[in-house]
Amino acid sequence: MRKFVINVNGNQYEVEVEEVGNGSAVSQPVAAPVAPVAVKAAPAPAKAAPAAKVDAAVPAGAATVVAPMPGTILSVNVGSGDQVKKGDVLVVLEAMKMENEIQAPKDGVVASVNVAKGASVNSGDVLVSLK
Repeated sequence: MRKFVINVNGNQYEVEVEEVGNGSAVSQPVAAPVAPVAVKAAPAPAKAAPAAKVDAAVPAGAATVVAPMPGTILSVNVGSGDQVKKGDVLVVLEAMKMENEIQAPKDGVVASVNVAKGASVNSGDVLVSLK
């Protein structure tokens, strides 16, 4: 019998498994909870650079551009008042180790920018609004 400690969803289990050498039957594994192991806390992250100006509210009647998936903002390519054409890259969003260019859905003027570089966003969060 060999003993292993398995971690499943934050719970640790000690499992005994019988090795099969020459085709003999394997007995049922026995699982028992194990006392949690203390985890050393990660050091506090370094302070980030000051955030860029972010508009808090979306103006009435403005079309919103939302995050299609959760991720981190790598760059914001527009500012309030900028003229954009359909297909212009507004924001670059990193998700699942890929850079996704979030493009303008139509021609317009940027009414507000609701994110800053380095910000974490969830799916459906408003990134930019256009008038």
